[in-house]
Amino acid sequence: MMIILAFALLGYLSGSVPFGVVFTRLAGLGDVRQIGSGNIGATNVLRTGSKKIAALTLLADMLKGTAPVLIGFFAGGELAAIAAALGAFLGHIFPVWLGFKGGKGVSTFLGVLFGLHWPIALAFIAVWLIVAGVFRYSSLAGLCALLAASLCAIYLGPPATAAAIAIMGAIVILRHRENIARLLQGTERPISFGSGKN
Repeated sequence: MMIILAFALLGYLSGSVPFGVVFTRLAGLGDVRQIGSGNIGATNVLRTGSKKIAALTLLADMLKGTAPVLIGFFAGGELAAIAAALGAFLGHIFPVWLGFKGGKGVSTFLGVLFGLHWPIALAFIAVWLIVAGVFRYSSLAGLCALLAASLCAIYLGPPATAAAIAIMGAIVILRHRENIARLLQGTERPISFGSGKN
């Protein structure tokens, strides 16, 4: 139990690093929490006009989920990896450094998937790209992708891993309540892939 808790803490500390805030400030783009939706994730960082910083945020938010999960697998097995995954995911959503007010968890969820079961992560990416390309809504793409990942986990992943993925997916849906309402009202802000600074 102590080993499991240790990996959960490792995951939390990794996941709680607010890369969106750090990178936008270092790039002189201000506080991303004062821009667009106020979210610290890559989609809102893109609204600063810098595609490079948005891409860097996406990569970092993914890696902070993948790294502790892989460490957990190699050092403690499946349960340690799952504990690290849940810790990293919750760390991104409730980071201690930002008063427990973080992102919505999609990027770190994807990073965790790569660590837990990479084929499920590839399915997530495929669905996200298709939905985002057709409808231009990051929130809709993320919701469809995580539903697809949860279904894939039922058939591809071990039961404990599938359960952890389902729990994280449910939390992401809850974090997107306002986005879902805006999608239904037709007022959700679309994403743009063709403008902004390099």
